Amino acid sequence: MRTTTSRTALLVAAVAAVSLGLTACGADEGVKDAGSAKTTAGAPAATATTGAAGAAGATESAAPAAPAGSSAGSPAAPAAGKGTAGAAAQGTPAAAGSAPEAKAPVCAHGDVRITAKKADEVPTEHIVLTATNTSGRTCRLLGHPLIAFGEIQTAKDVPAVPASKPAAPVVLVPGAPAYANVRVSNGGVHEDNKVVKEFNVNLFAADGPAEGSVVVTAPAGGIAVDDAVAKTGYWTPELRNGADDF
Repeated sequence: MRTTTSRTALLVAAVAAVSLGLTACGADEGVKDAGSAKTTAGAPAATATTGAAGAAGATESAAPAAPAGSSAGSPAAPAAGKGTAGAAAQGTPAAAGSAPEAKAPVCAHGDVRITAKKADEVPTEHIVLTATNTSGRTCRLLGHPLIAFGEIQTAKDVPAVPASKPAAPVVLVPGAPAYANVRVSNGGVHEDNKVVKEFNVNLFAADGPAEGSVVVTAPAGGIAVDDAVAKTGYWTPELRNGADDF
């Protein structure tokens, strides 16, 4: 009897132990399943967070590093732009007619060689004056040529055409030319013309007509000049159609 009772107790204890083990396994599986579900449900959020962090990292990589010693958040782009503009301004050589060259001395009559050529027209109504810098230094031509078709003391002043005045100073480096278009007549045979084989051209100084003048030889055969209609254009680096067509 005692033996049977002992065996029965052992069987009951074994069954109870097996039941507890199965219950624990079920609980563990439930915990695992719940953890898996939680992990799966949380995956999109983790992915989204990772993507945002990656985008932020890419932005930080693309953004230029702040200069050493600068305060956090201060924009670097304006400083870079200012530096670039400053470097360009300092590194660009002055162009012809710009402020530094505009301060060059005024061309005197001995600094230039002036020649005259008939315009390509029949009959001849215009001549073109060319003033070439022969001084070996840069100089400025002011205003228009002061032309005397006759005795320099008594000849009528040839008026200038305002529309031909250039916008910038005419600065001539050594060997460079400037031009002036000059009307000498209206091309009519009944005009009060005179034949001119040479004439005087004076230049402007900073305070008015310069001292001295250049004697210019007229083109071959001379030119017929009507003092009543004669006009001159301003000195320009090149002849400009329209402004110099008068």
